[in-house]
Amino acid sequence: MQLQALSAKLWATFATNWSLGFTAFGGPNVHFQIFRKKFVDDIGWIDMQVYQELFGICQATPGPASTKMLFCINAIHFNILAGLFAFLIWSLPGALGMYGLSLGIARVGDVLPEPVYALLTGLNAATVGIIALAAVQLAEKAITDRLTRLIVVFGGCAGILYTALWYFPVLLFPAGLATLVWDYRWPQSLGTAVVRLVRPRQVDERDQSRDIELQHAGSPDVPVDPSGGKARSRASAREASQPTMSNEASTSNVATAVTDEPRTVPVEVQMNVFSWQVGALLIAFSLALLATVLVLRGVLDHPPRGISIFANLYLAGTIIFGGGPVVIPLLREYVVAQGWVSPRDFLLGLAIIQAFPGPNFNFAVYLGSLSALHTPLPTAVGALVAYLGIFAPGLLISAGLMGIWTRLRSQRWLKSFLRGVNALAVGLVFTAVYKLWQIGYIDAEHSVGQPLGTDAWWVVVTATSFTGSRWFGLNVAAAILLGGVMGLVWYGVRQA
Repeated sequence: MQLQALSAKLWATFATNWSLGFTAFGGPNVHFQIFRKKFVDDIGWIDMQVYQELFGICQATPGPASTKMLFCINAIHFNILAGLFAFLIWSLPGALGMYGLSLGIARVGDVLPEPVYALLTGLNAATVGIIALAAVQLAEKAITDRLTRLIVVFGGCAGILYTALWYFPVLLFPAGLATLVWDYRWPQSLGTAVVRLVRPRQVDERDQSRDIELQHAGSPDVPVDPSGGKARSRASAREASQPTMSNEASTSNVATAVTDEPRTVPVEVQMNVFSWQVGALLIAFSLALLATVLVLRGVLDHPPRGISIFANLYLAGTIIFGGGPVVIPLLREYVVAQGWVSPRDFLLGLAIIQAFPGPNFNFAVYLGSLSALHTPLPTAVGALVAYLGIFAPGLLISAGLMGIWTRLRSQRWLKSFLRGVNALAVGLVFTAVYKLWQIGYIDAEHSVGQPLGTDAWWVVVTATSFTGSRWFGLNVAAAILLGGVMGLVWYGVRQA
């Protein structure tokens, strides 16, 4: 009976998810809209409150955001095995396509025909426009007050100025700490305490004057106090010492998650897939695996290519926040800078991955296969190692959080910390726009890429994809294909 029940759940998972891996084009924002319509509105596997919590978890934790969302939805509705099965259904079509593309690119000569370069540059220019749109949309959700606006700007500028393996993780912690300090108003509380120690009488008089002004203004929150406002002053001091959010933050979607709203989700759809102990073990295992691969990478003078690929891709999957738009330039540093894949082959894959369905993290499969060329490691193994390395951290952490989220969701400090991390991740998406802009134009003489601004036409292509998707509802895949067509038009005009 248990085997039959498991088979029925897996079949239901397949029947519900099989089409997504073939039809879901575009980035995480598009995928989230598809998931909401399908799983919330159409079949009701989860309700809107669970969807919003999952959205917050997937946005504020590393790894592929839309992939984690699909995994969590299926795991909550059925079990963890169904979640893994849904992940395979979702990711494998695009992954197999990218592996086949790598085999074809490996047989391409050093110089391509000019029309091909024009087509690929058009695709790259359109992709930059789509990623810029994703950055703007993510910023609209992540910016909840002046501090998060500043963090987004800081993250974008910091990523543009410097890039290294250790750099992005180091940036994430102070961003989270900044919002934690801001939300709890620790500097204000410390300053008030110091002032009270130095000038207690003046502070009491100022509080009394403030209370009298509020009473005259008819504030319903301040009762008339015959004692001259001293009792109210003490209450005000106690309230001021409590951690509060800014007005702007308290009215936003992200900051709403920081409040301690009552739990109204039915028991059958709560995120208790397994115990919090198992969840903590999964998160600890993901971190231990990260430490292991980093130690092996540092200790071995000439590590096997398979270990190096897994280490770099696992590190990338652990520190990437913001999904596909951020992973692409980071993978360039982790793979191209290592000399495993040529800049031209990287740009060719970048131009084509946008036209593939499923997660953009499948780009790692293409890079893993090419990284294994001219080594004893088979290309299929290189692709598999990269596939596991890039997806494993996000899935492990998401699964672990589903086990412990019931306990963590009431912790304001954690949500405040993740608010800053998410804002910095959005800033890194703007970094991705800049870095891809700098290498998007390729031709026979510049196979490593040059800025799209070299020719004004590519600026027009980028603007077309951005505005077409933003203002005219142009599908992401259609916008990218239109960029390729505009590239061919550019070539035809130049040859005429």
